Amino acid sequence: MTQWVESTTGGRDRGPRAVARAWFEVATAPSRFFRTGVAPGDQAPGLTFAMVVVLVAELSRFALVPEAYPVVAGRPLLSGVLWIGVAVFLVAPAGLHLLAAVETLLLAALAPDRGGISETVQVLGYATAPCVFAGIPSPLVRAVCGVYAFALLVVGIATVHRVSTRRAILLAVVPGTVAYGYGFRALDAIVTLLRDWYII
Repeated sequence: MTQWVESTTGGRDRGPRAVARAWFEVATAPSRFFRTGVAPGDQAPGLTFAMVVVLVAELSRFALVPEAYPVVAGRPLLSGVLWIGVAVFLVAPAGLHLLAAVETLLLAALAPDRGGISETVQVLGYATAPCVFAGIPSPLVRAVCGVYAFALLVVGIATVHRVSTRRAILLAVVPGTVAYGYGFRALDAIVTLLRDWYII
């Protein structure tokens, strides 16, 4: 069984191999991962993980979706690099910390034995794991990514902040909807599927 290697300062392994290992573990064994892979005061790996997920998703979207981004000065390639950079280096970290702040306020009311804000940042970041495929131009794929990410968020909140699954679902609704529903366009994909299936 893979174990996280803790340093004397409480940090975890960094680098591409650590990110890939974290992706595999959180996607296949989330309860164990959130129990052993989230360290107090060590939010950098979770933030980096989320940024990598956004990078891969947006690169695949740029490669597979025509006119995925607005073209600036008639330079589509440079425009794609610009917008992907904005998404990865500005939107992802700012959005993650904003949602973590919102989640912390919700936890203060519903989780008396909660962990700290750094754990919340990590849970939100690692739960994005399925969204690595969200750039694929398929409503079904995007919908599955969003639903799976929301489920991982529920598991992470329940495990790290020591609340029941029912309470974790309530706590996950707002940040999960914003991050995975709007950020990774899962809600739009779900609506498209419902229309295609003549449900709405």
